Amino acid sequence: MPVLAVPHSEKAPQRTDLSEKDRRRVADVVRPTHDFSRPEPFEAMAGGAGTSTAKPDRAGLTHPAGNLDGGGEESFRLGSALFEKLWVSSPSSTQASDGLGPLYNARSCETCHIRDGRGRPPAGAAGSPSLVLKFSFPDTLRSGAGGDPVYGRQLQDSGVPGLPAEGHLALRYEELLVTLADGERVSLRRPVYGIEGLSYGALDSATRLSPRLAPPMTGLGLLEAIDVADILAHADPDDRDGDGISGRPSWLAPGASGAPVLGRFGWKAQAATVRAQAADAFATDIGISTPDDMRSHGDCTARQPQCLAMEDGVQERLGPSEAPDPVLDLVAFYARHLAVPARRNVAAPAVLKGKRLFSDSGCTSCHVPKFVTRRDPTSPSTAFQLILPYSDLLLHDMGEGLSDTVPASAPGSTDEAKPLPGEWRTPPLWGIGLAQTVDARAGFLHDGRAQTLTEAVLWHGGEAQAARDRFVSLDAADRRALLAFLESL
Repeated sequence: MPVLAVPHSEKAPQRTDLSEKDRRRVADVVRPTHDFSRPEPFEAMAGGAGTSTAKPDRAGLTHPAGNLDGGGEESFRLGSALFEKLWVSSPSSTQASDGLGPLYNARSCETCHIRDGRGRPPAGAAGSPSLVLKFSFPDTLRSGAGGDPVYGRQLQDSGVPGLPAEGHLALRYEELLVTLADGERVSLRRPVYGIEGLSYGALDSATRLSPRLAPPMTGLGLLEAIDVADILAHADPDDRDGDGISGRPSWLAPGASGAPVLGRFGWKAQAATVRAQAADAFATDIGISTPDDMRSHGDCTARQPQCLAMEDGVQERLGPSEAPDPVLDLVAFYARHLAVPARRNVAAPAVLKGKRLFSDSGCTSCHVPKFVTRRDPTSPSTAFQLILPYSDLLLHDMGEGLSDTVPASAPGSTDEAKPLPGEWRTPPLWGIGLAQTVDARAGFLHDGRAQTLTEAVLWHGGEAQAARDRFVSLDAADRRALLAFLESL
């Protein structure tokens, strides 16, 4: 499968924002440590100078980057209000807030990204807006359209008054028992998905379902500020070094420059920028058009005429979209500048031991600890920061157990780089230790099936199989230490 990166070689692309002196300095700073007897310099400040040192409580992921200036803090607050804003159906007396749907999954961004953290899977028979079902249809994947011919890209489980919802997710779990080397048994939940109450006829026989849980918002602007060359330096699609790890970049359709752009956001790395991800979520999840995605009827298709006939929220005096500028600008600014929480207990013996075990088990082959951001990113507050996201932002084959039924719905992906069913972007781990402090029902992995970090590790397969097996082989004390390390992130 051809890709544009040149892996693990002296021919790998070089950063253009650095002098030769700075390039050597950065290489030294991000070099993996071999000293696990004490914390590394600045290790607790995982998000660089903007790291939040606020109390690690339920609001622990909601704070602005600590190095924003006064104007930045004002934009952050405005963006936060828009992120939490509840949109209403049209027509409405609140014209700056109407345009919802007509078919939709949530009325606000915060509904899915609870307190800016990860989503929660459904509990029992109750649904959850944090978990959506994407539709993929093989014949349209090549054209970039994606989705089911009738139901579009995603199952919409809500509709404005007078319009039936498309249907509702049906979910049950099968138990899978795993026995660890010391005899401890862990119960995993294997999800089985379906749809109840389809309102617009049957799905096409070729349509497949792909569940997606809302990911956490932590450190998005810093991830956007990582230089492409630094990401490609970790790519090894043909596994030339023979370590069993074959991370590869997700190349998306050409951007403004005419060249393919690197995807780095979303479970399948299907968005290149925070703004692009936000615009797609506005249109697909809420049904609100923005200057970057003009779908004022959201995910409605030509085979849903009742939906397309509903009134939208476009106000001529405000512009051609339902959320005109600066709404998208402010929401993207907010998302870029949510602070990474400071690490906890970095000097604790158990955490240091767990960090060593995490490295020795091979986890850092994909969960790359450190990067230094570009000198000239979108925002000055993210410039030239040492960050510790624990991700390479590349696609990796995670095995059959975590495989989608079909290739990902990444509409902008080029044919040669489209994610395969078992491929997922390595999720950053910063903030993961606060996930269930922020929301006790938060789930792990792309569909929330894992209720604990142990379960999440045990679902790893494919390129991560060897690291997973090393975790299984640990005794109870070492497993506790490795988990203590993860909980410190």
